[in-house]
Amino acid sequence: MANEVAEENAKLPRQFVNFAFYKIDPAWLRLDKETRAAGVAELTEVLESFRKQIMVYPYTTFGVRAETDFMLWRISYNLDDFERMSTAMRKTHLGTYLQTPYSFLAMTKTSIYVDDHIHEDQESARNKITVGGAKYLFVYPFLKTRQWYVLPKEERQRIMRGHIKFGHEFPSVKLNTTYSFGLDDQEFVVAFETNFPDHFLDLVQGLRETESSLFTLRDTPIFTCTQQEVETILAHVSGV
Repeated sequence: MANEVAEENAKLPRQFVNFAFYKIDPAWLRLDKETRAAGVAELTEVLESFRKQIMVYPYTTFGVRAETDFMLWRISYNLDDFERMSTAMRKTHLGTYLQTPYSFLAMTKTSIYVDDHIHEDQESARNKITVGGAKYLFVYPFLKTRQWYVLPKEERQRIMRGHIKFGHEFPSVKLNTTYSFGLDDQEFVVAFETNFPDHFLDLVQGLRETESSLFTLRDTPIFTCTQQEVETILAHVSGV
């Protein structure tokens, strides 16, 4: 299986994935309403223009997370696209008031634990993210203990089979796993899509009782994100 996975990764194009979280400087809110409205329109136009080049999915965290206001889930086959987009954002009036408290970089990769338990639509297991379009997205960086990586491959597969089997009890929750080894501080970034936050809560609580949780080193911070249109998000956080 390991050799087959390596061959598949070599053949298929892989996507770069970025979860960029933004916070608006409070000084922006002290500007007059007309200036803020113009800034919202300007930045909205820039963000919409980039959606023609790369995949950009906007989510609000406003009102539920203290240190972030919104998040852009960005997916591209070219890493440089993220810099070009960020530069264009910074050149706008509102962009000069944006801070980035968190930004997680990852790539798609065929999982070495792919087996009969993987959903047929689990595209991120085959080097491609297919966003499901659910209202809510739960995102967090993830690290396993070093002890995990020295376990025999067969033992890790056994443990992950139980982990995946439990996850299949929640078909309303779609998992997108991306890989950060050597690219960022975390090893994985996981993003769960669902229309039912209570289902995700029950899933995470149940996973705490699986054997795989013994090998979790860190799985925070966790961000609860709600999908909205870019202009709506920027208007809300700008108070216009």
